[in-house]
Amino acid sequence: MTRLSRVAAMACALALAAVLTACSAGPADLELPAQADAALSDDTQAQLQAAVDQAVAASGATGAVVGVWIPWSGSWLAGVGTTTTTGPDVAATSTFKAGAVTRAMTCDALYAVADRGLVELTDPVGDYVAGIPGYEQLTLEELCDSTSGLQSYAPLLTARMIANPARPWAPRELLAYGMSRGLSGEPGATFSDADTGYVLLGQALEHATGASMAEVYDEYVFTPMGLTVTALPTTADVQLNGLWSPSAEDGSVMCAEPTDVTALSPSAGYSASGVATNLTDLGRYTQAVAVGARSFDTDTRYENPLPVAADGPSWFTADGGLYQAGTLLGQYGSMPGYLTAAFADRDTGMTVVVVLNNSRASSALVRSLAWQLAAIASKAPAAEGETAPEAGLPWTADDMSAQVVAAAVCPLQAEEPADG
Repeated sequence: MTRLSRVAAMACALALAAVLTACSAGPADLELPAQADAALSDDTQAQLQAAVDQAVAASGATGAVVGVWIPWSGSWLAGVGTTTTTGPDVAATSTFKAGAVTRAMTCDALYAVADRGLVELTDPVGDYVAGIPGYEQLTLEELCDSTSGLQSYAPLLTARMIANPARPWAPRELLAYGMSRGLSGEPGATFSDADTGYVLLGQALEHATGASMAEVYDEYVFTPMGLTVTALPTTADVQLNGLWSPSAEDGSVMCAEPTDVTALSPSAGYSASGVATNLTDLGRYTQAVAVGARSFDTDTRYENPLPVAADGPSWFTADGGLYQAGTLLGQYGSMPGYLTAAFADRDTGMTVVVVLNNSRASSALVRSLAWQLAAIASKAPAAEGETAPEAGLPWTADDMSAQVVAAAVCPLQAEEPADG
């Protein structure tokens, strides 16, 4: 289909919008795995709680929200710790910033818009976004896959965002900083996660649809999936505070005196990390994506995965705006104030979502925590009348616990030796 014919198709779609509203207003009937209506065993809950407590301490967070859904065993949703050093207890129902999971949602929008016939994955981004000399031939698919070679704007702007979190940012401003760093490699050759690419993809989707990204998400992702809380907001109105621990003069991390950056404008992340959500919505979203519950979900989105790192394990790859770790599919990352990870098993639908409210540590910490929780969950006993699957993961809970400890930026209390 030529771009002209796609523009004509878009015009027809807009003309028929009023007629189609009644058909598209409600959520689709997603086919998700049946969930055992039970609490997890005391032992499983204790293991999950201990893992989260360790990661909270290691990251300097004061609190976390965590959700684990095990279709054959039960579920566990919890708020851990407090919202700030002196704040109230964290509630499991707290809203929070989805961070890097926004990247997957932006790719969802691309695939949904392509399914509607308004774009093609191989279209050059220059067909939709003007004024990006040297980058016009990057394709929409390369932006989604993080294979465009674009580099992140975050290293240039994070300190400014922490110092003045409420400052609004225009997408073009973010792009200018990211593009000023040039390309890290040949487009299409290697994976390199970059917020700049997702901001550019968001701009392309806005021009292709004639709608804002908030409207694009609502029409193509949130409403069809029945996500009632999730949105790309204009203000930082969330219930879980976001923190950042600065460095002392001696270089140590001031774990007990974090800076509150909850006011960070969603515009600082836009279509790379700007979405806000809650556990129930994000758990449903992550599971639906992993099991391919939507009409435009096809294996072609993930058929050409690339290694996340040249020296990384063979089972850790990325494609289509998502990471693949063994049988898990999901996203994770860092933004000022939060470390977020959300993964689900493609075979069973087992789902893990966790958010730590301090972003000083590497995002590897929250990734390792999510995989630790998944390893614990994969061994959960079956509820009455259910059968536990035999499939496993290519790591153990102890493996990932050690990685959390290795990524710690704050002191961890040593375990007391056993008596005797």
